[in-house]
Amino acid sequence: MATIPLTKELAQYIKDEDAKREEIITQSRVILKESKSAIYSIHRREFVEAKNLLESAQRAIAALRKIIAAHPHLQYNLDNALEEYAEAKCYYSVEVDKKIPSFQDIDVDPINYLAALSDLTGELGRRAVIEATAKNTARVEELRDIIEEVHGLLVKIDLRNGELRKKSDAIKWNLQKVEELLYDLKRKS
Repeated sequence: MATIPLTKELAQYIKDEDAKREEIITQSRVILKESKSAIYSIHRREFVEAKNLLESAQRAIAALRKIIAAHPHLQYNLDNALEEYAEAKCYYSVEVDKKIPSFQDIDVDPINYLAALSDLTGELGRRAVIEATAKNTARVEELRDIIEEVHGLLVKIDLRNGELRKKSDAIKWNLQKVEELLYDLKRKS
């Protein structure tokens, strides 16, 4: 009769792994909340608060990456938080630094980065509405150009039919919305 070796060690590994998974899930919720709060702060022009929230999220991500290094198959539990964090970092950079950082700058994988860029266009569309209300045509044009650049990038990539493809399809709607804002602004001036 065959016996499975190291049964106690396997059981302990699974128990430890489950605890690590729960820790990642719990901390991912914190990262998500801080990233969403950072986006909200950016919309309100509270850049110091946004920066603090992003730094806190970044510290939490660094801690979780140490766990994932030992348990790489738990990475998927962190992906939604990384995507939201990347979106917030990109939005912050667009508003403060006037540029879009690379996925290497943010330290996320390309898939989370592309999803974040897709979602970023929604935030840029919201910002464009605020700027259009203030009749800031030049800024609305800048935002439209950024959305158009993101759209151009994703059109060049064969995304197939997955979640990333659905997100990228929303960019067209965001671009159209901002173009309509510009049309209305120019028509009224």
